[in-house]
Amino acid sequence: MKRSIALGLALLMILGLMSCAKDETGPIKVGVLLPLTGAKAKFGEMEKNSFELAQAEINASGGVKGRDLEFVYEDDTGKPDVGRMGMEKLITVDKVPVITGGYSSSVTFAAAQVAQKYRVPFLVNTGSVDKITEPEAFDLSIGDSDKFYIYRLNPPVSEYASGLEGFLKYVAPVKTAMIFHENTTFGTKGAKAFAESCSKLGIEIQAISSYTEGTVDFKPLLLRVKAQNPELVYMISYVMDAALLMKQSKELQLSPKLFVGAGAGYTMPAYRENAGIASEKTISATLWHQSLPVPGATDYYNAYITKFGDKSPPDYHGVEAYAAAYVVKDALDRASDMKSASIKKALDGTDMMTAFGPVKFIAYDAKIHQNKMETYVVQWIDGKLELIWPKHLAKVTPVYPIDWQAEWNK
Repeated sequence: MKRSIALGLALLMILGLMSCAKDETGPIKVGVLLPLTGAKAKFGEMEKNSFELAQAEINASGGVKGRDLEFVYEDDTGKPDVGRMGMEKLITVDKVPVITGGYSSSVTFAAAQVAQKYRVPFLVNTGSVDKITEPEAFDLSIGDSDKFYIYRLNPPVSEYASGLEGFLKYVAPVKTAMIFHENTTFGTKGAKAFAESCSKLGIEIQAISSYTEGTVDFKPLLLRVKAQNPELVYMISYVMDAALLMKQSKELQLSPKLFVGAGAGYTMPAYRENAGIASEKTISATLWHQSLPVPGATDYYNAYITKFGDKSPPDYHGVEAYAAAYVVKDALDRASDMKSASIKKALDGTDMMTAFGPVKFIAYDAKIHQNKMETYVVQWIDGKLELIWPKHLAKVTPVYPIDWQAEWNK
């Protein structure tokens, strides 16, 4: 009996050692939470493509400490409850030590609460509502950096319009504006932030109107534009709503001086595809453009097109995912082991350049672990999304003022 027990224990030890050896030589798994189905799947598709592009490059160059990097995807379907469950699965079932992704703000915040509960680092690359990196929203204080496991690569929504402010001040000094926004956290907070920008610039806000995601008839909202005739219409929408807003603006022959999007759907190739000529000369805030003098920006853009085709080139959403993959690789390379606490410590020390721009997680205002970056302005000109602001980086001259009837009747 004693011999049998001894043999059994020895066998278990051997199997345990074999398992450990396998764990130390097999791929390093990293969780990725994205909307791969549902209304926001176009964004998720671009980001997943970009993660896979980065993964192939990283593994071809030696991986992480000689091991392959493997992304484990969970589809949040664009719904907070599904995002929570996806995050829970990645942590408790897939046992990943770090997670990235996070597209829509409402889903990302819900998922971040789960990551914080389990103390697993979550590097957000797109979800933008400010509270995601505000520890008070997680019942922590600004001094609890060592207890806070959420990091964000992209700017918060309150800063999206910072580049646009300069464009409106120096190029298109309008006096009146109307704001339309989806009644999500992203839309509501974005509208509030742009209203504050307008206040700084002396622009009168004639109306702020919200709508429900998936609205198909925007004409009641747009008829107010016709009645009040603002000089600027600012829209915060995902891609299909963005396209419908502009198509119906064309049908009603509206004529403000500017139609401006707040990033999100207005920089996506699918916006141009669905809005057609109605997208022409619309302007948008953006977080990135492939022509920026950022090392790797053009290389990423060209590599994406080579791999996935030129019909749907990437915008800032794609490069955020691509950069997040490299930030995770950098942290894993520097971590003392593959445990969540060690990876968090490595993320704290991140200071690197990516194709998206510089990444360093700092504390400011009510935020911690937040990367701070410039924002830019782009315009659809002859079917291409062109960088038009800031002036010293612009590749083309902005088209302003705009004769909408002439543009739409070409």
